[in-house]
Amino acid sequence: MKIIIDAMGGDNAPQQIVAGALLALDKYSDLKIILTGKKDDILNCINKEYSPDRLQIVDCSEVIENNEIPTIAIKQKPNSSLVVGFDLLKSNEADAIISAGSTGAILTCGFLKIGRIKGVSRPALAPLLPTKTGSKVLLIDCGANMDCKSINLLHFAVMASCYMHYLFDIKQPKIALLNVGTEEKKGNNLAKESYELLKNANINFIGNIEAREITSGICDVVVCDGFDGNIALKATEGAVSLAMNEVKDAFSGFWGKIGALFVYKKLKKSKAKLDYNKYGGSPFLGIKKIVIKSHGSSKAETILACIKQAKSLYDKNVITEIENLVKTEINDEIENC
Repeated sequence: MKIIIDAMGGDNAPQQIVAGALLALDKYSDLKIILTGKKDDILNCINKEYSPDRLQIVDCSEVIENNEIPTIAIKQKPNSSLVVGFDLLKSNEADAIISAGSTGAILTCGFLKIGRIKGVSRPALAPLLPTKTGSKVLLIDCGANMDCKSINLLHFAVMASCYMHYLFDIKQPKIALLNVGTEEKKGNNLAKESYELLKNANINFIGNIEAREITSGICDVVVCDGFDGNIALKATEGAVSLAMNEVKDAFSGFWGKIGALFVYKKLKKSKAKLDYNKYGGSPFLGIKKIVIKSHGSSKAETILACIKQAKSLYDKNVITEIENLVKTEINDEIENC
């Protein structure tokens, strides 16, 4: 498999991005990587030799920043690391692309240069989150679509069900709708209309859940529009960060450190479970190729996790499975979107 990595995207580029790519090359002998970005900066981050057959650097003189308007930046910066990367993906030079850069620019490139799967009204970002039971839950959408119709949420649910089935071997993934209450008639018009569509779809829909239940483990997929999903995601990340800081403070000082010795293994296990760096990025489901948006503050282990994620999507042919499922499960309602 060959993966394109935007070496200039994210807060820790290019050092941590390149470091993650090198870790992946050492771990996966069948992997090839194309790094796009400023060649001199990338070379300064490489401390050992790699075969040009496995590691290729494509020199790019421009970088798209987070504060730029995506549609304008893509046109004005054709030699940016992100645009060049997507051009290579479009030309079938690789099988996937990973970037920790501007979310808006990644989504725009994915939509305009790669295109959506036929029958999918809107692609969606879908990150995995940890749960209390040790399983994972997919949150879809978490920021690609701020304003949605109920048909969009139906398509999100179908794609997410397929994703969880083929990637994690869950026979009938449990799908829930994010709402302000669990009752069927709760919520705004979008929630009520979406409930009716999901209830009658050929998926394992279990009803509404509240935001506090996202990480409870009672479902495999949480469906929502991108606005609510992004708020839920960042609120969850903030809560986890607060909890970890409180635990750290509780075990500070002499006696705290003594106490920590007795629960060290459990603390280490809990930290690993809650560390988003180990979960990879958000796949852009509904796009014809594998596109993964990594966290803006990604470190080397995050990029490594994203590469593992991309390999799993590739090895299990998830994009094709979604395409096939869409043909049978999503009907002509797309025309009304």
